Amino acid sequence: MSSPTLKRGAGHLTAPAVDAKKSKVNGSITSFFGAPKSNSTSTQSVKPAAPSPVSPSFNKQKWVATLTPEQKELLQLEIDTLHESWLAHLKEEIVKPEFLTLKRFLLKEKQSGAKIFPPEEDIYSWSRHTPLHNVKVVIIGQDPYHNHNQAHGLAFSVRPPTPAPPSLVNIYTGIKNDYPSFIAPPNKGGLLTPWAERGVLMLNACLTVRAHQAASHSNKGWERLTQKAIDVVTRVRTRGVVFLAWGTPAGKRITGVNRERHCILQSVHPSPLSAHRGFFNNQHFKKCNDWLAERYGPDGVIDWRLVPKKESPIAPPAVVQSPSVAVNQQQKQAVTSSTKGEITTIKSNKPNQEDDEFEEDLDVLEAIAASEDLPKN
Repeated sequence: MSSPTLKRGAGHLTAPAVDAKKSKVNGSITSFFGAPKSNSTSTQSVKPAAPSPVSPSFNKQKWVATLTPEQKELLQLEIDTLHESWLAHLKEEIVKPEFLTLKRFLLKEKQSGAKIFPPEEDIYSWSRHTPLHNVKVVIIGQDPYHNHNQAHGLAFSVRPPTPAPPSLVNIYTGIKNDYPSFIAPPNKGGLLTPWAERGVLMLNACLTVRAHQAASHSNKGWERLTQKAIDVVTRVRTRGVVFLAWGTPAGKRITGVNRERHCILQSVHPSPLSAHRGFFNNQHFKKCNDWLAERYGPDGVIDWRLVPKKESPIAPPAVVQSPSVAVNQQQKQAVTSSTKGEITTIKSNKPNQEDDEFEEDLDVLEAIAASEDLPKN
């Protein structure tokens, strides 16, 4: 392999040949949340939706013209900030009564004075950082972080100077186990936008939360929309993507994924409550890249680095291991082999206590446990 990639054993890392390009800044946003303040601390500027190569026939302006005045008012945030590659496929979903009911609920939350996370301009930042046509990996989260300067629209990611939460620290450990040359970001950083821009969709099941009240917006309608987004990925990304489903709730989101077309990797959640039950050695990051190398070639793998290249030691290239070889090596670790072209699914015992995506907070655990059964879509 001429250009080194992030591989376990060899531990060499380099960025993919082409990263997703950022679109230009949109001048303003008006939504039911109100216009963002000029001194917003958001690290992600609101970006206009660029024409989508996935659905070139979608005419956003014409679609907006079909909306009723109430729909336009309630959906202004989606119109302004949801990347057009996603809007083209989610437009039918967001005009359904269930989603409009969700938007009315969020409007009442705003009018009551409740603080909502993430900031409104970041609710759909996942769509702008990772347009649909760039998706190669999907990491499924659950609920946004619910404290200040944490959630910004990407599952597991936090803004600086907020340190990486325990689950993300454990994710770093898992990458380090797969790729010994991996170096965690300096200053305990947890900003994962580089992954998003390389094709890793980090999507929470629920996209908003009331400040300091975990799972307060769960089962209000977001899960239906995000499930639709997952379904769109499975249908549109015909070349195949890797789904990383950590924990019981995430596993429920990918039950309908075509396992002959896509790669499904499941294990316990990286939370401190469950990571020791199999997350650290599940080899998901290496298996993900092995599978992507088979489908997309050496330049199609994910660079898991979050530090500048000069800070990361480079080791000699290594031969990419095929999924079948990886399966054989993992048979002693409760891995079931795929059949009829299906990719291996890593199975693990359900933890005694529900997975936690946050710090060890009993209120969070109780809230997540109470909302474990996600609505059928």
